[in-house]
Amino acid sequence: MSDAASAPKIADPGPLGLAAFALSTFVLSMYNAGILEGGRPVVVGLALFYGGLAQLLAGMWEFKTGNTFGALAFSSYGAFWLAWAAWFVWGSAQVPGAAAGSTQNAHAIGIFLIAWGLFTAFMTVAATRTTTVILTVFVLLTTTFFFLGIGDFVENETVVHIGGFVGLATALAAWYGSAAGVINSTWGKTVLPQGPLSK
Repeated sequence: MSDAASAPKIADPGPLGLAAFALSTFVLSMYNAGILEGGRPVVVGLALFYGGLAQLLAGMWEFKTGNTFGALAFSSYGAFWLAWAAWFVWGSAQVPGAAAGSTQNAHAIGIFLIAWGLFTAFMTVAATRTTTVILTVFVLLTTTFFFLGIGDFVENETVVHIGGFVGLATALAAWYGSAAGVINSTWGKTVLPQGPLSK
């Protein structure tokens, strides 16, 4: 028997990565949208262990499956959540020489989010060769990052709230993708369509 035939099958890490991303994004977006106030540190636990660690692991497993897109996406957004948690815990995103709540601080947060928007934008181009569900997630996520980043940069709470609502839509789309992946796998047929796009 060949090594390939005897190698254990690797489960699809995609549903894990999408679920971790969706739940963390949903909870944080509830605050960004202004729906919830106070208690925001609850997001830190999610950012560290689900959005961060679990998603980073999903990205590493995607390397094993040979999925370059999934590996880069899940690893990167896992690192995003870990960076967000570090920012929140260690200094609340204060930059050298800037007081908490200062314009310099707002600019630093805005640039951080806009940079992630730029990364997500080129990942959206790659997503046009995946599925309709994944493409939808990336279009919404790009929009979310730009609204949040610009809102923080210009210190406009209304723009941030818009970004929060788009973030909620992003989370719902990612949850659908996760549900489709795991339900279709366990049922052995397409229960929730994902809309494959042409390669």
